Amino acid sequence: MYHKLFIAITLFLVQGIAAFAQKLPPIDSAVVTKHTTTINGQRVSYDAKTGMQPVWDEQGKATATVHYTYYERNDIQDKASRPLFISFNGGPGTGALWMEIGYTGPRILTVDDEGYPVQPYGQMRDNPYSILDVADIVYIDPVNTGYSRIVEKDADKKQFFGVNADIKYLAAWINTFVTRHNRWPSPKYIIGESYGTTRASGLALELQNAQWMYVNGVILVSPTELGLKREGPAEQALRLPYYAATAWFHKALSPDLQQRDLEELLPEIEKFTLDKLLPAIAKGGSLPANERLDIAKQFAKYSGLNEKVVLQNNLDVSTNLFWKELLRDRGFTIGRLDSRYLGIDKKDGGERPDYNAELMSWEHSFTPAINNYMRNELNFKTDVKYNVFGSVYPWDRSNDNTGQNLQRAMAQNPYLHVLTQSGYYDGACDYFNAKFNMWQMDPGGKFQDRMHFKGYRSGHMIYMRQEDLKAANDDLRAFIKTTTVSKDTPAKY
Repeated sequence: MYHKLFIAITLFLVQGIAAFAQKLPPIDSAVVTKHTTTINGQRVSYDAKTGMQPVWDEQGKATATVHYTYYERNDIQDKASRPLFISFNGGPGTGALWMEIGYTGPRILTVDDEGYPVQPYGQMRDNPYSILDVADIVYIDPVNTGYSRIVEKDADKKQFFGVNADIKYLAAWINTFVTRHNRWPSPKYIIGESYGTTRASGLALELQNAQWMYVNGVILVSPTELGLKREGPAEQALRLPYYAATAWFHKALSPDLQQRDLEELLPEIEKFTLDKLLPAIAKGGSLPANERLDIAKQFAKYSGLNEKVVLQNNLDVSTNLFWKELLRDRGFTIGRLDSRYLGIDKKDGGERPDYNAELMSWEHSFTPAINNYMRNELNFKTDVKYNVFGSVYPWDRSNDNTGQNLQRAMAQNPYLHVLTQSGYYDGACDYFNAKFNMWQMDPGGKFQDRMHFKGYRSGHMIYMRQEDLKAANDDLRAFIKTTTVSKDTPAKY
């Protein structure tokens, strides 16, 4: 009797565990739906193909499967001249949903004109500015983001979770995708946001050297440091222009600065940062007291902070302290990824905010939208959880040479251009550090004519504001024109 009861209880527990366990997605499958939309006043008919494509090991065994959504105009006969955009987000543990239903895709999340999500959460609308009128787009969710998963139980996670491992397997995956969809002749662009810029920069060289696939352009949206180290004085000083932009937005500057337009004001602050602040921090304790006081006064004026706070921190005000301090007297903190957002902490004291105000808002709205969109509009039905943020740790960040690798790819490919898009109110990957990337990738100034920069009055997700959604997509269209080479033009310097 006891033996039978034990077996019954064991079966019950096993079945219960199985009921709660996450299923694995199909390894290689896709579903296609047909749609029409209007972009820039033009009627556009397109297919949306969403599904899974395997990652194979050296023995040809599927070790993982990667989810993608591919948007292709179905009224274009000449695919050879039609650009293909290959799109990633960052994290490194987040899927491509932000770019897909926030920026370049044909269907996007409903937000107000300033980019704040509206109730009820998860509403979608047509994107009248999508680049689908001029380019096809594939959005890719790396392993353990979106619906992508490891399918081989004994697979070594190190082959997926690391700067260089991530680039290597995704380059091979892209080769397969391009081959399956007959896009080898097409002009190709890699666009990444946040950590996706690290990925995109590394892929430019990996695709050239390991897959023999050359791209026309790399677009870096809110780029990371790209392995280009800035420590000590450089790291500390480069934050100031972002502080100034944020203070300007919150009307925390003096009247004489506040009345000036932001983009007219910032070059002055950038010059002060490079010419005055950075050398002053480098001097450290040798900086004369009167010079220290002058620098602190100017730092305080440009940042909206109290001069005493600047001096107490030896001209080195951390971003955490800035987010907590700027509006402390008003009872608010400000967001990390988008400093237009306000937060409320349990107490006004302290040196850092309790939470990221902007991220909470975005998670609330994007998560129901992407789940509903995949299942009910794109007809991709699965019980697998959509990982807005998936576990990809420990992530191996060693040997990150992605910025220099992008420069090398440009050297090898005379027609490769780079476009950087940054939001002035992004405190995680700030716009002035993005400019610094471009300078340090090319210290000799040989590639500056192929490096382009665009700034927007948004945060990390530059496309959230209606005005910037239009401008940023238009800038992508202009970038395509800039990087389109005339027929029969030789590839040489």
